[in-house]
Amino acid sequence: MDTLMTVIISVLSAFFIFAGSIKLLGWQKMIFDKQLEFFHSYGLNRQIMALVGIIELIGATSIWFQSSILGTLGAALLSATSLGAIFFHLRFDTWKDGIPAIVTLILSGVVIFLGYFIN
Repeated sequence: MDTLMTVIISVLSAFFIFAGSIKLLGWQKMIFDKQLEFFHSYGLNRQIMALVGIIELIGATSIWFQSSILGTLGAALLSATSLGAIFFHLRFDTWKDGIPAIVTLILSGVVIFLGYFIN
C-alpha cells in the first residue's frame, strides 16, 4: 500500500508542480497562453490564475506529509482545484478538456481515502 501511495503522490505532485508553476510564473509560454485563454473564456483574470497556481503548488508539496494532517489537506487542495477545473470545463468547454482534472480528482481521492481512513 505504501508503494501505491508513493507512486500516486509522485504523479500528483509532479503534475501540479508543473501546472502550478506555469500558471504562476508563465515559464512555458505555449501552455501558459492556452491556460490563460481558458481562464479568460471563463471570465477569470490573470490574478485568479496565479492564485490557482499557488494553491496547486501548496497542495503538491504538502501532499508529501502523509504522517500528518498536512498530507490530507494537500490532497484536499488538489481535489478542490480538480473539481473547479471539471466544473469550468463542463460549463464552458467539452468534457474532453476536463479529462486530466477527472484523473487528478480520482487520484487525490485515493490519497485522501488511503491516507486518512487506512492509516
